Amino acid sequence: MLTQQLLDELWDFDDPAGSERRFSVEETSASRTQSERAELVTQRARALGLQGRFEDGHALLGSLGDPADAAVRTRLALEAGRLLNSAGRSAEAVPEFETAVRTAESAGLLFLRIDALHMLAIADAARSGEWAARAIDLALAAPDDRTRRWLVSLYNNLGCSHADAGRLPEALAAFVQAQEWADHVGTGQQRMWAREAVDECAAALAARGAG
Repeated sequence: MLTQQLLDELWDFDDPAGSERRFSVEETSASRTQSERAELVTQRARALGLQGRFEDGHALLGSLGDPADAAVRTRLALEAGRLLNSAGRSAEAVPEFETAVRTAESAGLLFLRIDALHMLAIADAARSGEWAARAIDLALAAPDDRTRRWLVSLYNNLGCSHADAGRLPEALAAFVQAQEWADHVGTGQQRMWAREAVDECAAALAARGAG
């Protein structure tokens, strides 16, 4: 299975075309197993989705067939769901994310299980809070900082949900949690974004009180 460290090095979400090229090159490495190459294909499909090339992404995932490896199966469902969700087909994405959660759970793939729950919280609005709570519980109990980094995104997304619903005190509490985790385990960019979210929400809350 590919390490998250390698994927972090290959991914640049601000440059999906460049990421696509890096994944393609890495797929040709003689040191990669067949399953690892398949995982890289799923990430290349994700990069295509970020470029709006959804059908190309689905075609690439379809080329993997029915893999036996649990990590590949999880990533296949996860990236199929992301492609669907990004194309505005969230109802179709939800079953894919649910499959990814089940597959990851049965194989003990904690990082991917949290990723799939995080996507369910985005795609399944009716149960967003439930999915987010499950993901947060898992991330809080994670044994490593890289997995606990999910808490930055999870609390930020929760804050956005509260803010969208007009629940600014709850939103601010979630954004503060996101900032605390960003300061502890996040990237420099995450720390900056987290501080901005706290400041904006606090300002909105103050303006509401002043009004």
